[in-house]
Amino acid sequence: MTADRERTGPAWGTFLELEPSAGGPLHTRLTRALRTAVTSGRLAAGSALPASRALAADLRCSRWVVTEAYAQLVAEGYFEARSGSATRVRAHAGASVRGDARAGEDRWTPRFDLLPGVPDLRAFPRKRWADMVRAATTELTWDELGYPDAAGLPRLRRQLASYLVRGRGARVETGQLVVCAGTLDGVMRLCRALRAAGHTRVAVEDPGWTQLRLTVAAAGLTPVATPVDEHGLRVDVLRGTPDVRAVIVAPAHQFPTGVVLSPARRAELADWAREVDGLVMEDDYDAEFRYDRHPVGALQGVAPDHVALLGSLSKTLSPAVRLGWIAAPERWTAALTSKDTGGTPPPVIDQDAFTRFVSSGSYDRHLRASRLRYKRRRDHLLHELAARLPGQAVSGAAAGFHLLLPLKDCPADAVVEEAARADVRLARLDDYRATEATGGTPATSTLVVGYGNLTDQAVPGAVQRLAHAIAHVRAGARGH
Repeated sequence: MTADRERTGPAWGTFLELEPSAGGPLHTRLTRALRTAVTSGRLAAGSALPASRALAADLRCSRWVVTEAYAQLVAEGYFEARSGSATRVRAHAGASVRGDARAGEDRWTPRFDLLPGVPDLRAFPRKRWADMVRAATTELTWDELGYPDAAGLPRLRRQLASYLVRGRGARVETGQLVVCAGTLDGVMRLCRALRAAGHTRVAVEDPGWTQLRLTVAAAGLTPVATPVDEHGLRVDVLRGTPDVRAVIVAPAHQFPTGVVLSPARRAELADWAREVDGLVMEDDYDAEFRYDRHPVGALQGVAPDHVALLGSLSKTLSPAVRLGWIAAPERWTAALTSKDTGGTPPPVIDQDAFTRFVSSGSYDRHLRASRLRYKRRRDHLLHELAARLPGQAVSGAAAGFHLLLPLKDCPADAVVEEAARADVRLARLDDYRATEATGGTPATSTLVVGYGNLTDQAVPGAVQRLAHAIAHVRAGARGH
């Protein structure tokens, strides 16, 4: 299948392999075809993509299929979307695959990777985890090696309930907990349950984690971008959308802005949920990592009848451990494990290994060591930034493992491109905006700098190259 309508943009006329034999739903096949076109060089850097309506007409598919594919490739860094202009192939996107390597293999591995959202993978407790997996494999009963409980291993749910009450200030009973394969799996289950209950739209934070918007849409619901300011989610805007009775929010540490939902907004959001009999999906993705302030308790502890608390091991251990949990209001719990809305629980061996990891105290020790490591690295990064970029403002550094650098007289997209030439990968704040959903959010010039998976020794070199990229772009801007 081809998109062959004549247009002035170089992306028109590109052959796209979308045959059913490629496997998967149509939006997945289109995403794969576009990615291949970029990595093979058939779509050149800077090429303007057709408008979603036009490409949908050419491909004889729904516009949703195209917008899903575009959004996924924006999130992966292949495309860039700017307010008021066409979606384009990002500079150096094709360089993510070497020579004749096939699409999806041997992608660009930069010397300094400053993308946010990745924990310190070198600190994964390999030996201790292997010990727990070995013990689980040896000691699980024959019955437990059969098909798993759809809600999760009972003893893991008991451990998680105790941990969430103790560590997050949640109000959770074991029966409310469902073990899942991570936050996105939990959101998908909840969205399917919402759809079955008659919901059609779900509010999401803007800017926010792109994959959450995609997951909402994949569940058959419409994501409604809701702005975030210095106090967190704009609940007043949420109140202005009466057909929305569900929202996904990260109150303890919003991604990517780093703001904490203020006490007044927390109370207002809980009141809204009660008034509309709605559901708040609380993304508690990195609440364990606080450096300069006291931990913020889970919103679920304030309104347990209207808040579903979602957590996972992606930030505390590794994304490779596909294990998470949902602490949902009782009326939603059954739907999360039903054949229509539920997912497949993680392997029982992994569930039992994590149960042992928690009960032995290894998880608490790992979290304490991680907090110290990230705080030390954060402090080192701030010191280097102050030395290399004196006067540079920094925000969002009090928690997690990324921070924001708002730039003056310096376009963030140009800095990202210049940094890539120096083998440094980072993101812009605008990469996480739902531009189309908000009708064109004004562009900002802010970098999102992740340091979770950056070694301590690499911090000075990374900042030196980043500072050089900023200086180079500023010099070019003054020259014009």
